[in-house]
Amino acid sequence: MSNMLPVIDLSAASGSDADRAAFREALHSAARDVGFFHLVGHGITESETAELVRTMRAFFALPEAERLSISNLNSPHFRGYTRIGDERTGGSQDWRDQLDIGAERPARIPTGDEPGYWWLAGPNQWPAALPELRAAALHWIDRLSTVAERLLHELLASIGAPPTFYDEAFADHPHLHLKLVRYPGSAPDGAGQGVGAHKDYGFLTLLLTDEVGGLEVEGADGVFREVPPMPGAFVINLGELLEVATNGYLKATNHRVVSPPGNRERYSVPFFYNPRLDARIEPVPFAYADRAPGVTQDATNPLFAEYGRNEIKGWLRAHPEVARRYHAGLLAEGTRV
Repeated sequence: MSNMLPVIDLSAASGSDADRAAFREALHSAARDVGFFHLVGHGITESETAELVRTMRAFFALPEAERLSISNLNSPHFRGYTRIGDERTGGSQDWRDQLDIGAERPARIPTGDEPGYWWLAGPNQWPAALPELRAAALHWIDRLSTVAERLLHELLASIGAPPTFYDEAFADHPHLHLKLVRYPGSAPDGAGQGVGAHKDYGFLTLLLTDEVGGLEVEGADGVFREVPPMPGAFVINLGELLEVATNGYLKATNHRVVSPPGNRERYSVPFFYNPRLDARIEPVPFAYADRAPGVTQDATNPLFAEYGRNEIKGWLRAHPEVARRYHAGLLAEGTRV
């Protein structure tokens, strides 16, 4: 992999037969060989992006007391603001702060034998000092859900699978999640971990970045290489459940963020397009199944067919303070969540 990701133009899916065939061939190659690509032609306007970025920067410019008033330590649903250094990847601190937002849902408190992942359904927390943030963030979730649904259909079609195979898994209440993220520069100890190396564990991630670099993607040779920002494009990566669903034919790729040098700030907005928490992810039939190499095995990260079990496992690891405060029972159960 070079330091430039493939560029996929989603608008070509609406073109001539030849345009659509070339688009699907390029999408197939990017998803199989890299697991990351730039997406253009997605239909999100400059004004929509500008409004989200404006409100995001306004949020991080609020006094710390205003941000902490919606701390995720107030939420058993892992919603709200996380202070710098309070999230962990691979057991180490991520040097960033962020606001976690999901689809607005009533609190779901599991009872009896219900799985613990239902804790992930619940209301967001919004800053009283910035009421316009709610509208901008929920609009972004709605718009990117439409883009992601179309992209997933095209991706499945590109490998000879039924395009709507996973529609039922996303029906009713898909688990949509948005992060507004600020990287405030290098940590005082000089550590460069903005976010540690990891794979996303769902279906698709659509990432908006600013002009400051730092995202790195691991190549087949094990070397991490920087992804230069591309204005107007989303960075797309595939999650582990798509790798599992295709027996390793599609690729979930390790990636990380290196903190910007000095006191320079970096902003990003990842959107995670994932199915209902109780959806069971069945293997998809596709034309190249005989070429699938098998799923990457990681003893420290077992994957479950029921999507919500993967999701809650990740939150318990990444936010230990929230987990200890609200979910001691789930921590005691370990992976049986």
